[in-house]
Amino acid sequence: MKSRTWRLAQGAALASTLLASSLAFVGGASSVASAAGKKYTIAFVVGAEADPFFQSMYVGAHAEALKLHVNLIWQGDPVDYSPATQIPVVQQVLALHPNALVIAPTDTKALNPYIANAVKSHIKVFNVDSGSSYQKNITAWVTGNNTQGGKAAADALAKAMNYAKTCTASSKCSVAIGVSSLTTSTDAARVAAFKAEVKAKYPNITLLNDVVSQSQPSVAQSAFAQDISAHHLAGIFAVDGTDAEGATAAVKASGAAGAKIKIVGYDAYAANIASMVAGGLGSLSAIISQQPTLEGTLIIKYAVAALNGHKVPHLQTLPNITLTPTTPKAILAKYQYVAS
Repeated sequence: MKSRTWRLAQGAALASTLLASSLAFVGGASSVASAAGKKYTIAFVVGAEADPFFQSMYVGAHAEALKLHVNLIWQGDPVDYSPATQIPVVQQVLALHPNALVIAPTDTKALNPYIANAVKSHIKVFNVDSGSSYQKNITAWVTGNNTQGGKAAADALAKAMNYAKTCTASSKCSVAIGVSSLTTSTDAARVAAFKAEVKAKYPNITLLNDVVSQSQPSVAQSAFAQDISAHHLAGIFAVDGTDAEGATAAVKASGAAGAKIKIVGYDAYAANIASMVAGGLGSLSAIISQQPTLEGTLIIKYAVAALNGHKVPHLQTLPNITLTPTTPKAILAKYQYVAS
């Protein structure tokens, strides 16, 4: 991902407006004020923009914006995934009066008042990845099938742990869960589906309290290290890619204590795929891959269509793909997240 400072330089036409907020301007040389006719300006606000998931989403959004001659304002806190850091960014981009706002809300409710203000100002609002609790203000929402992904993760982890032989009523298997945010629709749905699948099919698994990292691998690593020290862990479910990075680092650092711990994580980061393929201590046993580049492409396509008065689907759900060490290299390459 290009740095915030670098991308600000590319938007010279907006420099005076954006100096205080250090916002980014991507996709065209025209200012927001001069956007006319079909030359729309779309503000796109994500959570932690350094996350390879959002970097990959940017690639799709940026390419589609260029294709459709859209001025794209892309922004998000560099590393922190929280409403506290996202809300000021939303306020800043809305002050530019874009034609549309695409937002991946870090909380299902906290952003609703700002979304409502956008709608009152005749700015169309779209969700991507995560969603808002009040969908009447949202024109369209593109996201992965998080319920399917959570269930797939539970099944993949049980298989990796050899559940039938290693987890018994008298000797249950302890599993840790790492998540960026439990108030985000995506993560909450994955965790709920994972827990429901475990309860329904794997009663000899004991789930520990959720580790919340706000998309910071170091926070996840520290919390997982504590779980490894306090419990005889059999497995870890890393609900997103940053938690998967933290999980692999924690298990590697644990040495012999982590020798039998299996990890299933979300997000096909290049580093996560490399870990899975390499095998050994701390490697991932399976990855639930989303399609962030396609999400970015589709939401820009839908935004422009809606701005042009066309009807678009309110909810577009994309399937997740389970990747394992035996997945063909061509498939791994196809779903590996691309860097911006």
